[in-house]
Amino acid sequence: MSIPPPHRRPESSAGPLDYEIAQEKAAALGRLGRRLEQALAALAAFDADHPPAQYLGQNRDARVVLVETAAQALWLFLVQREACGLRDARKMMRDYRVPAEVEARAGAGSSTRPARGGP
Repeated sequence: MSIPPPHRRPESSAGPLDYEIAQEKAAALGRLGRRLEQALAALAAFDADHPPAQYLGQNRDARVVLVETAAQALWLFLVQREACGLRDARKMMRDYRVPAEVEARAGAGSSTRPARGGP
């Protein structure tokens, strides 16, 4: 006859929950990082195909959308990094090669985020 091991209660039931939360934070950070990479790649591809002299009319509008999309993706990624405890974004900006105009548009002033409040 075998004797089952004594049942040990975890000291805190938060351990498994903390682990799950950490996993989700990391997964979200990965998803948002890939989204940022895609947005920056689309902007770089547009810039490679269209010299600055062609940033007129529809080309200008298309580029503005790409910059705003990249700025939104950057903002979401930065917020998730903060949630994961990663505070210094300077190295990340270099690693992802974030253009200055995208960095400047990321944040509270970006027009891609809905305005707060109502009419």
